[in-house]
Amino acid sequence: MSAGHGHGHASANSDQRWLTGALVVIVAFMAGEVAAGLLAGSLALLSDAAHMLTDAGAIALALWAARLAVRPAAGRMTYGWKRVEILSAQANGVTLLVLGAWLAYEAVRRLISPPEVTGELVLAVALVGIVVNLAATWMIGRANRSSLNVEGAFQHILTDLFAFVATAVAGLVMVLTGFARADAIASLVVVALMGRAGLGLVRESSRIFLEAAPAGLDPETIGAALARRPQVAEVHDLHVWEITSGQPALSAHVLVVSGGDCHAVRADLAGFLAVEHRIEHTTLQVDHAGPADLRVDEAGDDHCDEPHGATYRGAPAGLPWPGRAGDQS
Repeated sequence: MSAGHGHGHASANSDQRWLTGALVVIVAFMAGEVAAGLLAGSLALLSDAAHMLTDAGAIALALWAARLAVRPAAGRMTYGWKRVEILSAQANGVTLLVLGAWLAYEAVRRLISPPEVTGELVLAVALVGIVVNLAATWMIGRANRSSLNVEGAFQHILTDLFAFVATAVAGLVMVLTGFARADAIASLVVVALMGRAGLGLVRESSRIFLEAAPAGLDPETIGAALARRPQVAEVHDLHVWEITSGQPALSAHVLVVSGGDCHAVRADLAGFLAVEHRIEHTTLQVDHAGPADLRVDEAGDDHCDEPHGATYRGAPAGLPWPGRAGDQS
């Protein structure tokens, strides 16, 4: 059983419009911030500008990935280009980590030997940056954040918003006290936020690439529940993974009790998975179990010498389940 997945073209187009709007706002402000950072001699402003450059790249990458993802499956790309969105999210996460490492080095160096920084200009630009990033965060927040691709771009913008708040505080401290090291301390706050967001994106995207079970879907719970369905003797070779964010898939080998209706069992299991676990992309191999060995059908053919993963037992082998499929859960 297979079904269509993902948000449709209309929703994808809406996501792209919000992402494009955020990209325009970010690029326009970034150019002014670079000039202000150089004029003020502020690492905090330059680090924010560098982060905004990665923001622009993250949004551009997200736009490219979103356009590829809506292409239909064809040829060798049997799932289409949906995994490109996960590649984009992972690239955004790695970029945050690499840039954060560089900024941490520069911030520590400036803590040791702080340069002269114009606190008034830092404060003014940071306040404008807060407004700009609030607007960009709002725009991307209107897109479909269940997509890890969109979430990657959103995390870039959100950490930049927090960074501007830290920079504004640093600018105010420098204006009021002349404490120049506040600029480097603000940069370290930015680094911490970037590291947290980057690690989260890399972890989530890696989970999908390694085809681990999606968050909230426990294979053992699902396998045991399938084995308890009517006329099911055994479930093995159970695999649960995610094609792309928000698109879980499942495959399994199901053995039906002697005399059971394989077609009815398959329909019952597919409906159960869709309703109870929101898994609509399912591939179920359904066969009759033999009385002696559940993994040998009634004709004596051996299906699985070494089944992958756990085996979940249901009705006794060779005995028909009392009642029709759907009568007992």
